[in-house]
Order: sequence, then structure tokens, then C-alpha cells
Amino acid sequence: MGLYIFQALCHVTPLRDYFLREINYARVKRPPGDSSFLLVQRFGELMRKLWNPRNFKAHVSPHEMLQAVVLWSRKKFQFTKQGDPIDFLSWFLNALHLALNGTKAPDSSIIYRTFLGAMRIRTRKIPPVELEEKQRSELLLTQEYQETVADSPFLYLTCDLPPPPLFKDEIMENIIPQVNLYNLLMKFNGETEKEYKTYKENFMKKFEITKLPPYLILYVKRFTKNTFFVEKNPTIVNFPVKSIDFGDFLSPEIKSLHKSTVYDLVANIVHDG
Repeated sequence: MGLYIFQALCHVTPLRDYFLREINYARVKRPPGDSSFLLVQRFGELMRKLWNPRNFKAHVSPHEMLQAVVLWSRKKFQFTKQGDPIDFLSWFLNALHLALNGTKAPDSSIIYRTFLGAMRIRTRKIPPVELEEKQRSELLLTQEYQETVADSPFLYLTCDLPPPPLFKDEIMENIIPQVNLYNLLMKFNGETEKEYKTYKENFMKKFEITKLPPYLILYVKRFTKNTFFVEKNPTIVNFPVKSIDFGDFLSPEIKSLHKSTVYDLVANIVHDG
């Protein structure tokens, strides 16, 4: 799956242009003994091989790139073991950012300049349902149950699918539901509340996008793990490939800060099976 991640990233124009010219990162200095820059070098080599118009062969070997991934991830990601694509993407982008001497500043690396967005998260704790109404009301007045607001950066947005139907249709076949991408993105309009459960506590959260990045990565969360196995949600997500307007999910004040809120699809990675 890492190969598909590389192919997708190689079609992101500012990232491609940056790594096509080795001079853009040749002067980056790393501490003695630090091997993380190898990841940058190998990705640059892969990018130049993919976009070389004089390639003798029709295919490009990613072997050196994959070796660098295995080395720098301390074998978290390996040739022989299938990993979660979003785990790899998140790790790879952050590893490149740090190897390029990136900091928390939004413009400190080509990774952040291309993919970094920001959101505001409002969180409130929910009293236990088994309590009496009076006890719940008293808890809601305490500081612990007041709404908190936090600003958080993001490199991708996680879109949650509705749960699949439990029952079969009239011909006893599983129904494959469909959902529009815009319905999933309502999660980020600052008004839709979503419940999150931990082992002991429940929270309600609202997500509001405050800054859209030049290139936006959407992750549709299909897999859930339980005690026995990993379950895949088969819901089909319908979306346009051109002119997806994210301005509909921004407040007027936030939207006015963006020159454009319209996106076109550059790459799409799917899971078969």
C-alpha cells in the first residue's frame, strides 16, 4: 500500500516540483549520526525517476525508497507485512517534515506548506447515563463538564462512515449503502456534534475548519477493530472529481480568508476486498 501512497504524493504539484530539484533540500543540515535525511534523498530520487521523460524502462523500482522506510521507521513498516495506509501516510509526512528541519510553524517545510490545515475542536463531557437527573444537572455545573475549545493542526481529515445496516433486504442479500461525500464532511461545519467514547467516559465534540490547506487529504475510515477481528464498512462514498467546494462547511468569516475553497481530485486510493 506504501507504493500507492508514493504515487499519490508524486502527483501533488508543489511537492513534485520541490523534490524534482535536489538543490531545494541539498543544504538541509542534520545532526551528526542522524539518518533521517536518507528518507528525503530517496524520495527525491524516486520522484525524479518517475518524472524522467527519458526513462529507458516503463517502470520504476521503489526498492531503495522502501529500504529507507524500513530503516527509518525501525521496521514498523516492512516489505512483507501489510500495514494501514493512513498510519503509513501520517508517519511518512511527519518524518519528511522533521527530516527537512520542519518545526510547528505552518511554513517551516514543503510538507506543511502543502498539506497543513487547522481546525477548532469544542469538547464537552457527558455525565454517566445511570445517574439520576439531579446528579447529572449538578455535574453539568462543575468545571469538569464545561465546554473546552482547542485549536489543532491537521495533515488530513478523517471522515466517519455511518454504520452498515444490520438486516438483509427482501431477497436475503446484504444491502450496500451509499452516502454522499458532502454528508460526511458535515462533521467539520462547527455545528454537528459527534459522540466519542472511551473506556470510562463519553464526550461530545464539534469540529470547525479554520484553515484549508492548498492540498487536502481526506481519509474515509472503513475499518474498526474489536476483540476478535477487523471489520470493513462497505458503504459506497459518492463524490465528484471536479469542483468540490469546501466553502459550504466554513463560517462566512473563515471563508473570506481563503482565496479559493474549490478542490479537484488529484489521486484516489481504494481498498479491494
